[in-house]
Amino acid sequence: MGFSVFVLLSLLLMTGLATSDLQISHGARKNSTLICAPVMGESVDQMLRQVEQAKELGADLVEIRLDYIKNFSPRQDLETLIKRSPLPTLVTFRPKWEGGEYEGDENKRQEALILAMELGADYIDVELKVANDFYSSIQGKKPEKVKIIVSSHNYENTPSAEEIGNLVATIQATGADIVKVATTALDITDNASIFQVLARSQVPMIGLLMGEKGLISRVLSAKYGSYVTFGTLDAGEVSAPGQPTVTDLLELYNFRQIGADTKVHGVIGNPIGHSKSPHLYNAAFKANNFNGIYLPLLVDSVANFINTYNSPDWVGYSYTIPHKEAGFKCCDEIDPNALAIGAISCMIRNPIDGKLKGYNVDYLGAIAAIEEGLRGLGLNGSSNGSGSPLAGRLFVVMGAGGAGKALAYGGKQKGARVVVANRSFDKAKILADKVGGEAITLAELANFHPEDGMVLANTTSVGMKPRTDQTAIPKEALKNYCLVFDAIYTPKWTRLLTEAQESGAAVVFGTEMFLNQAFVQVEKFSGIPANKQLIRDTLARNT
Repeated sequence: MGFSVFVLLSLLLMTGLATSDLQISHGARKNSTLICAPVMGESVDQMLRQVEQAKELGADLVEIRLDYIKNFSPRQDLETLIKRSPLPTLVTFRPKWEGGEYEGDENKRQEALILAMELGADYIDVELKVANDFYSSIQGKKPEKVKIIVSSHNYENTPSAEEIGNLVATIQATGADIVKVATTALDITDNASIFQVLARSQVPMIGLLMGEKGLISRVLSAKYGSYVTFGTLDAGEVSAPGQPTVTDLLELYNFRQIGADTKVHGVIGNPIGHSKSPHLYNAAFKANNFNGIYLPLLVDSVANFINTYNSPDWVGYSYTIPHKEAGFKCCDEIDPNALAIGAISCMIRNPIDGKLKGYNVDYLGAIAAIEEGLRGLGLNGSSNGSGSPLAGRLFVVMGAGGAGKALAYGGKQKGARVVVANRSFDKAKILADKVGGEAITLAELANFHPEDGMVLANTTSVGMKPRTDQTAIPKEALKNYCLVFDAIYTPKWTRLLTEAQESGAAVVFGTEMFLNQAFVQVEKFSGIPANKQLIRDTLARNT
């Protein structure tokens, strides 16, 4: 259940932050989680410019990382930074032994934090290892306004929920106003431990996982009640691994609209950082006023992921390389088309019984795009143009994984003569037999020329970012095809498509398959028809 505006305002007043600091308009926020932007300038002037940038981007507060300042003068620099900051300040002076930059005298470091309190900082961060010493040194003398965050950073792994719960109790016992636990995600399922503790915590708590597999903890902090999440000013300028930008939190993930009842969706793949799906689906959800979030999910084991995130709020997933077949095995029910293909591209949890049903919309999106491309060449399926232009045509599918199965199945449905080319001949043969086609190896494609005017579809990852210089078929062989389709959409112009066009073939972009999938899946996830033009425009802006 999302926070009411009244409860939200009460929480903010309790923390000492004025509502004007947060620029709240009525009904604009569904959570009280603050977005904090770390500033890591080497000089006070550089930090002040970064603080202004943080305000412009929409951050709620800034973390002033004193350990990054060169030639630090405690009183002068702190007074300037705290007094001139247009946003509330969290002062951190992180030592090397806790992942920071400071290597000097420990007493001087703690004295600087005490000075920050006296000069009006809103928050200071004290590491658990020295928290008892710090509290002893201040002897209970602390300005009422300031909140002390006692933090623990684990750069090795993520302990169990029980161990994290015990750690929270240890931190709370120091006298902390706010508990901070940051761990390292070795697997995406590690996030569940922090989510469990956050959801049950009776004290203000910041809970985050570092690393790419911990990204979801930073976005879903708003759902599970973390006091703060961190967002960088610019991509690449992170104070801890895996931080999103403030802009991505607010604009890509619609962070202010995430509440305790927000439904979680995402794209399951590995790698996944290249995916544009979150841009499309989150924009579509927002346009439809649908209470959902769509995340990039870097998954190693689909079965472990599904078993871990089994609550009713984790409701729908898209599947991409290499997990379409693994997803198929994790379904409770499977749509007949997906069953025939042997792979899924979409999975949805039934809200009544919690069962997961798999669908395959790959073939719909790709085949429709290929047919449109063929019609653009004046090739129609029958004299009146009512049949598929693929009917009777030789259709070569590169790859025998989930997408390859979908394309081969779709080609068969349209009456094409299917040839499956794969690195492993045995795998190609299994798929070819299923669709009544022929099997060859990828290596054989160089000299494969039974006829002119063939259609080629690449469903392998060869040529995808970051290995954009690669291709699975020699350019010389492409002159035998009238049309070439590449399921890869990052980059839009793969080496395969570039060389196909240079060889005289028509090309069909992976973006068309991607868009057609999105139209179908947005409606399946939200129950509301997709705004197709909005989705097209969003993809165009992000490719």
